[in-house]
Amino acid sequence: MPALPAPLSSLLTATTSWLTSPLAPDDYLGLIDPLLDAHCPAGRVTAVRPETPDATTLTLRPGRGWSGHRAGQYLPIGVEMDGVRHWRTYSLTSAPGRADGLLTITVKAAPGGRVSPRLAHRTPPGTVLRLGPAQGDFVLPDSLASRILLVTAGSGITPVMGMLRALMRRRAPHPDVVLLHSAPRARDSIFSAELHAAQRRLSWLTYDEHHTRPHRRLTPDALERLCPDWRERESWACGPAALLDALEDRWERAGLRERLHVERFQLAPVLPPDLDAAPGGRVLFTRSGAEIAADASTPLLAVGELAGVPMPYGCRRGICFGCLLPLTYGRVRDLRTGDISDRTGQLIQTCVSAAAGPVSLDV
Repeated sequence: MPALPAPLSSLLTATTSWLTSPLAPDDYLGLIDPLLDAHCPAGRVTAVRPETPDATTLTLRPGRGWSGHRAGQYLPIGVEMDGVRHWRTYSLTSAPGRADGLLTITVKAAPGGRVSPRLAHRTPPGTVLRLGPAQGDFVLPDSLASRILLVTAGSGITPVMGMLRALMRRRAPHPDVVLLHSAPRARDSIFSAELHAAQRRLSWLTYDEHHTRPHRRLTPDALERLCPDWRERESWACGPAALLDALEDRWERAGLRERLHVERFQLAPVLPPDLDAAPGGRVLFTRSGAEIAADASTPLLAVGELAGVPMPYGCRRGICFGCLLPLTYGRVRDLRTGDISDRTGQLIQTCVSAAAGPVSLDV
């Protein structure tokens, strides 16, 4: 079913809200078409393209509630499996602001994984996936350096591909970009054909593809040969921990650590800071009607459970995004970073968010 035009859907929401209380109009619109639900954004798969034997690009058309992204950010994806919604995060490989409004994620099937093989190999066009808010600070700045170095390995190419596609949409002049990518074999190199074609077409892009079988891994020592002026370049790197550790050590010893930006696919969140001295607030759970006082260091997930509210959750550590809920009012603090969020309708991770004043959650 095609999505309603934005003015029509807004009018429908405004004129029916008094009829649907205590539920929101979006609750009913979401039953008609998940893409009309602004509280729990969704995207419909419109195309599936294999990249390598174990990696696939999914093209998504996002619905209401999608607030956009910056090149290099990652996207929480909710997948319904056997009646249970599982959340995973994948880098956005499309440039922001495409004229057709579409997004792409590129999923590599993890051996023994549960969700990634399903997404990579058994997700046909028409599938509806839930979308969390785009996140992450591994992004290009608005003001670009004149020379850029990108170092990636394996699926670490995915956020960088989003950056490159964004650069390709920019008007000249472009920065001088060197991309060094490592994969086990040529057939395992995601986006290989596209990147080789781009290098032939674009004078500002140099692409070097390194294969670890039968050759050895890409090392910082190889930088001297592949990119002799690496010290003069603003650099971004994403890949296995061993590669990133070695790069950080090399940049640190060169006194240039602030010029290296690293993205790690973390398995655990950063430990929360001590926020005991900060104010909390009262938390209202709109559907259940429960209300309770909360301090500034207790996750909203635990606050809701203390109030007897059936809260969704998964890992309880900020990894799986199984605890996402819409913020209907107020300000919350990310316990990992201290960042404040106050955008109405934004999906927040309740297991790593705390009240920063009065808060209302749609549960």
